[in-house]
Amino acid sequence: MKRYANTALLYAILAMVGGVFYREFTKFNSFTAKTTLSVVHTHYFLMGMVFFLLLLMLEKAFSFTGAKTGRVLALYHVGLNLTAVMLVVRGVFQVLGISLSAGMNAAISGIAGIGHILLGVSLILMLLQIKRSVTK
Repeated sequence: MKRYANTALLYAILAMVGGVFYREFTKFNSFTAKTTLSVVHTHYFLMGMVFFLLLLMLEKAFSFTGAKTGRVLALYHVGLNLTAVMLVVRGVFQVLGISLSAGMNAAISGIAGIGHILLGVSLILMLLQIKRSVTK
């Protein structure tokens, strides 16, 4: 359970760093339009901090953690951080006004999509693991 609490804290810090970076980077560059940098903060808060706080509560209630939990959570971390990094990359290009080639645009979208797929798969696997422990 301590690992879930520490991970929630880490993602809360990353969320705050993402929010401050968004605010200061756009302000420094006098950028006022919409950018994907604005959602890094919320992705890390919800998919990071809130998710692991929920896991903490569920672990206390149902003791669902098993042999496969570490691998599923590793997949979740990779998916979340890959998604967040691609949001930052796209956002920085947007703020700096750098136009992307069609290939580069597709590559950024594709990598972010892979991150989302990993998040989705690991989320389903985690929910199945929790369901198995609840129905025992």
